[in-house]
Amino acid sequence: MSSRSLSWGRKDLICIEDLDRSEVETIFEVAKSFKQTMERSVKKLPSLRGRTVVNLFMEPSTRTRIAFEIAAKRLSADVISMVGQASSLTKGETLKDTARNIEALRADLIILRHPASGAPRYLMDLVGIPVINAGDGAHAHPTQALLDAYTLVERFGSLKGKRITILGDILFSRVARSNIWCLTKLGAEVTVAGPATLVPPEFGRMGVSVSHNLKEALTDADAVMLLRIQHERQTSTHFPSLGEYTSMFGLNKERASWLKQDAIIMHPGPINRGVEIDSELADSPRSVILDQVTNGIAIRMAVLYLCASANNKSESDLLA
Repeated sequence: MSSRSLSWGRKDLICIEDLDRSEVETIFEVAKSFKQTMERSVKKLPSLRGRTVVNLFMEPSTRTRIAFEIAAKRLSADVISMVGQASSLTKGETLKDTARNIEALRADLIILRHPASGAPRYLMDLVGIPVINAGDGAHAHPTQALLDAYTLVERFGSLKGKRITILGDILFSRVARSNIWCLTKLGAEVTVAGPATLVPPEFGRMGVSVSHNLKEALTDADAVMLLRIQHERQTSTHFPSLGEYTSMFGLNKERASWLKQDAIIMHPGPINRGVEIDSELADSPRSVILDQVTNGIAIRMAVLYLCASANNKSESDLLA
């Protein structure tokens, strides 16, 4: 694919709400091209050669941090990964000063995960280099939503009219919020489901259906996306025990039969096997959980490429 005008002019990716549908589809188009290169014997591309990407992760992460690192290296960028415990933030340095120092060290892009909602947007206005949100508090996780939606588009083509159920801890989930925005932009009919304490009616204002009846939420769904319980963000217990959650809302073989016959099972990870999903289902042919992980590399390659290109006001060949 050669240089051309893409529907993208942002140096930053902060949240899905900021994007219009054409921008989401541009990310998918570029990700598709990059995914094709992942099948080659030589997977590296020169797109970000000479650039330095800083992974600044102030919360624990496995899939997101590693996927961003692999994505940047596949584009030939130099990557520096920092975690909160190893940064000067533990000595009292502010996030503002940390980011400005990273910019002064001539890094070209910051990927930020932070426990405070709004931290990436705060940095966006302080530095001239791109900032990509890798998850901020319970607010947003845009690249996770993009890879989830891309996985669905790979399976179904158009998402118009497709019924997608997001099941679990909706209240404390940045993944749920970002997916709601992304999937509805693409025409899907979204239901959020789980205990009333974790799925308040206020989510209906985002244009989705709210259900506390599991059979009702799963019946005729084209896909179910399971979410783990976000213990680290809960300040009090929102249901009696994990065992009771599993008995009422865990996905097992019987409950999976309520889905459409060709429905798929998704999970952003990490999976709590035997809690929100039985191992048998997580490893079944209906599961696309590992496909999501693989697609996370292609989506993040696309985001890095697009934001870096927009910041430099020029485009290079994608697949040179």
